[in-house]
Amino acid sequence: MPNQAQPGPSPRPITRLLIANRGEVAVRIARSAADMDIETVAVFSEDDASCGHLRHTDICHPLPGSGAAAYLDIQALIAAARLHHCDAVHPGYGLLSENPALAEACLQEGLIFVGPNAATLTQLGDKSRARQLAQQSGLDISTGTQGATSLEDATAFFNALPAGNAMMIKALAGGGGKGMRVVKRANELSTAYQRCQSEAQRAFGSAEVYVERYVANARHIEVQIAGDGEDAVHLGERECSLQRQHQKLMEISPSPSLDDHTRQVIFNAAVSIAQACHYRGLATVEFLLDQDSGEVLFLEVNPRLQVEHTITEEVLGLDLVALQLQLAAGCSLGDLNLLSGSSLSPGSSHSSQPPPLPPTPRGYAIQLRINAEQLSAEGTALPASGTLTEFRPPGGPGIRLDTHAYPGYTPNAAFDSLLAKLVVSSPTADFAAVIRKARRAVEEFCIGGIDTNLRFFSKLLAREDITRNTVNTRYVELHA
Repeated sequence: MPNQAQPGPSPRPITRLLIANRGEVAVRIARSAADMDIETVAVFSEDDASCGHLRHTDICHPLPGSGAAAYLDIQALIAAARLHHCDAVHPGYGLLSENPALAEACLQEGLIFVGPNAATLTQLGDKSRARQLAQQSGLDISTGTQGATSLEDATAFFNALPAGNAMMIKALAGGGGKGMRVVKRANELSTAYQRCQSEAQRAFGSAEVYVERYVANARHIEVQIAGDGEDAVHLGERECSLQRQHQKLMEISPSPSLDDHTRQVIFNAAVSIAQACHYRGLATVEFLLDQDSGEVLFLEVNPRLQVEHTITEEVLGLDLVALQLQLAAGCSLGDLNLLSGSSLSPGSSHSSQPPPLPPTPRGYAIQLRINAEQLSAEGTALPASGTLTEFRPPGGPGIRLDTHAYPGYTPNAAFDSLLAKLVVSSPTADFAAVIRKARRAVEEFCIGGIDTNLRFFSKLLAREDITRNTVNTRYVELHA
């Protein structure tokens, strides 16, 4: 991890971009690139030739192999970029988006990696090292272990917790809700530890885990960050408290429940950690807000585009993918007019004059993750299979759909079950108005041939707790 600001890249235009991903995020990237007059190259595995992202790029390149493994083949991706004379590689999110080996391979080949450098990815990808960086930056973290934790050490940590407290086991190299287990009783610990290790190995190639105190009554708040290697700015917050099995379901921007003081504390903390690692590109800094103690606890930094970036775009009027590409091409935040009092100078993380939110959000936006899923007899959400016989999205003002799906498409079970991201925005300060619009949009959305979670969302959005936003990260587990 660099300890001092690194010189930014010399401005270098991007004329052709390899999108090292698939599905709706590849479509999203291709659209912004086209708006910027950048040609795009899509890649696809042998079993993914029908995916809708291939309809949105200038060139389509087949990858050897099938399933996610094909998209994880760094050599094949670099070879595709060279063959098609690309200037840059955009990893999207998931897959290789946080892999320092891809960033380093791009550097060695003279390609622009649309993201931070390999050293930054290495440190932020290790949750223990990221927690240390947060502490050094003056942030609070949940009590936990440092580094890879054995079953014996996890047991000792659990036994030392005050009575009634629970523990969270987390993959050290994890993210996206994978490789996580809550332990409430000692007799659950061994099984949970082993399952967490197994899931972490499958998802991230590393079985190492650590443990921390579980915060039962928490809100999940995250801050969008942009940095140019010297300065960093925040671009507002998103609330992601509505989750199921540690997977986000619905996100809101801005949070309708944060008071001004807490919001500013979270902004300062996020900018502080971005400054501490001289961050270049887009990142999201995630926090838990303990509603019992009022503590703001650092969770992690996601050094990439976030799935829910859409709602920040809607309330701020920004194109975050375009911003990523501009920063990767060597633009500074000053060049992009994003430094108007919104950054902290290096070393000023405890400034008495906190940075204001730039620009001011307009109204509210909500994102709903529309998944192909069916419920088991126990109520667990499982991926659903089938072919889309109908795919008719809702419409009207303030309705946006990011998707790779289309009538006749058969989703591949080897990949994520996400079909679409339904984004609903309202310019008014009345949060109930955007909830009503979201419910109307869900009920108007027609998807045939595959079971989805649309009915789940219709029922969820009808609950008064959702309109009042009196929720926490366990709300769906306990009430829906």
